[in-house]
Amino acid sequence: MSPAPVDELEALLEAAGLAQPLRASLARYGALVLDANLRFNLTGAKTPQALVAHLLDSLTVLPYLREPYVDIGSGAGFPAIPVAIATGMAVTLIEPASKKARFIESLLAPLGLRGAIVAQRAEIAGHAPSLRERFMSGTARALATATTVAELLLPLIAPGGVAVMQRGRFAPEERAGLEDAALMLGGRLEAEDALEGERRILVLRKEAATPLRFPRRVGIPEKRPLCGEGGKAAW
Repeated sequence: MSPAPVDELEALLEAAGLAQPLRASLARYGALVLDANLRFNLTGAKTPQALVAHLLDSLTVLPYLREPYVDIGSGAGFPAIPVAIATGMAVTLIEPASKKARFIESLLAPLGLRGAIVAQRAEIAGHAPSLRERFMSGTARALATATTVAELLLPLIAPGGVAVMQRGRFAPEERAGLEDAALMLGGRLEAEDALEGERRILVLRKEAATPLRFPRRVGIPEKRPLCGEGGKAAW
C-alpha cells in the first residue's frame, strides 16, 4: 500500500471536516480498498476523490444505528466498515461474493475492528437461527430496489430494531410499494430523511416478527419484488 493514496485521502477527509483520528483510520481503509481495486472489481470508485464520497456517505447512517448491527451486500465494506471505524461497534457483514468477503474479512484485524463475515446470500442468512431477528439495526447500501432490500434485511432485525436503507430518488408510488411491503414483513416506514441532492435515508421500524416464508428463496426477492420496485439505489 503506497503512502500517497493514504495522504491524499486524509487530506480530502480533513477538507470535509473530519477530525483525527477518524480521518486517519478511514484513509487507511480507503487506501486498502483502492489497492484491492487494482486486482479485482471491488467498487466503482477508482480514485481517492471518488472513494471519499463513499466514505462520507457511509457516515450518514451513524445516528440510526445500535448494536448488534448487521450489514447486507457489504461489497467493499460500505457503510459497515466506516461505521465500525467511527463507533467501535461490532459488525456482522453478509457478502456472498467470495473475493469481496475475503477482502473485508482481511480488514478487521489490521484496522482493529470487531466483527464477523458471513459469506452467504442474504436470502439464506435470513433463515439461519443464529442470524434471524438477532440484530437491533441493519444497513444496506446500493443494493437492489427498496422493496427487495426490505425483504432481505427486515428478517434479520429484531422487533424494536431498525433497517436503515440508503437510497436515491424515491417516487410516491415507490414509497407506497415499500410501505405495503414493510407491513408484510413486520415493519413500517418510520422516517425518510433527505440528504444532499436526491440521496435519502429510509428507516424501517421492525414491529413484529417477520413471517417465516420471508425472505423467499434465492433470487426471487430481486426478480419479483414485493408490492412493486420500491425505489432505486443511491449509488
